[in-house]
Amino acid sequence: MSNLETEVVVVGGGQAGIAMSEHLGALGVPHLVLERDRIAERWRTWRWDSLVANGPAWHDRFPGLEFDVDPDAFATKEQVADYFVDYAAKIDAPVRTGVEVTSVRKVDGRPGFTVETSEGTVGARYVVAATGPFQRPVIPPVVPSGTDLHQLHSSSYRNPEQLPDGGVLVIGAGSSGVQIADELRRSGREVYLAVGPHDRPPRSYRGRDFCWWLGVLGKWEMSAPPRGAEHVTIAVSGAHGGHTVDFRDLACSGITLLGRANEFNDGVMYFASDLEENIANGDANYLSILDEADAYATRNGLDLPEEPEARLHAEDPEYLSDPLTQLDLESCGVTTILWATGFAVDFGWLDVDAFDEVGKPKHQRGISSEPGVYFLGLPWQSRRGSSFIWGVWHDAKFIADQIQIQRGYLDLDHSTPPVDRRLAPSS
Repeated sequence: MSNLETEVVVVGGGQAGIAMSEHLGALGVPHLVLERDRIAERWRTWRWDSLVANGPAWHDRFPGLEFDVDPDAFATKEQVADYFVDYAAKIDAPVRTGVEVTSVRKVDGRPGFTVETSEGTVGARYVVAATGPFQRPVIPPVVPSGTDLHQLHSSSYRNPEQLPDGGVLVIGAGSSGVQIADELRRSGREVYLAVGPHDRPPRSYRGRDFCWWLGVLGKWEMSAPPRGAEHVTIAVSGAHGGHTVDFRDLACSGITLLGRANEFNDGVMYFASDLEENIANGDANYLSILDEADAYATRNGLDLPEEPEARLHAEDPEYLSDPLTQLDLESCGVTTILWATGFAVDFGWLDVDAFDEVGKPKHQRGISSEPGVYFLGLPWQSRRGSSFIWGVWHDAKFIADQIQIQRGYLDLDHSTPPVDRRLAPSS
């Protein structure tokens, strides 16, 4: 592959890269998609064995292809990965797998970039960083690595049999944390779950999945998270056919709930006394969606069955208002800490002026501060749905249109203005 030239290099062959390829191909823009592993590799090897998609198959897909499962089912991780392989074949995406991009640098004195890879050099006028938000697992430096505790990130967890005997402390109560904690408890483990601030939407309500409700209520189109909620996780699950996450139910199953994890000292983990507040705020988020859904159904005359039982919940665990604030892990039989604490981006290979002082991409809807460089698949890139399968497809269309506009400017012969496809009338 040495010394190739193309118009656009797309780095990453997951959902973002395949979506980008579809839209560039539709516009006739020459491009290459470079993927260091296999297509959608992280769905296969960065997820636990029993994972399913958090959205139903009718929703979490690209417009051009349906999943080969019941539309209301939640596809397994292997089915999701296979879906993107099939989609890439359907659109004849020019994907080169097993090719790692090691650096991207601006060419001096003219438009374009030099893309260094494990298979040689590629020259490109434009570069799309489509590596998504899940690049570097984050484990806070709380517990020293020299302890006898087994520590791993949720991206390295596969199944309960993988862990040493003993109890497990799961830190992080978003979708990954609650599903893994539930699986570990069902396997017979003693499980402790540290619960921080979270949103807790209903899995379904009045016969409609929450993905549908967020759509008709306009919440997928929110352009930014509410102030103070930038890092709030979402507790929702497609496991076991899909169900609403209720922390009281987890407590009833035998999981011990704790507040947000703070620090570790001499074998003892300390927790904030905010468990009751975090549960209450999650409840408030849940009930607010039910209220908005009821109002929408009434206003629009929808014949959807009322569901008053959705507002009921199990009794509070006795310790909710006075939770444990410290846990001697050895005394409690805890041998493993599983960190469900999310990911950080890692663009060390992208050597351009497109990042702030802490390495965060500087962009507007994926258009970076470095002309010719674009980002795709970032959380809240343009809207709440940006990092979801269907959302990244729409963001990719916007980026492809922007690249086409820029091509028009660079190729301008001073007689025909470039076409802004956002404003062009439909035929």
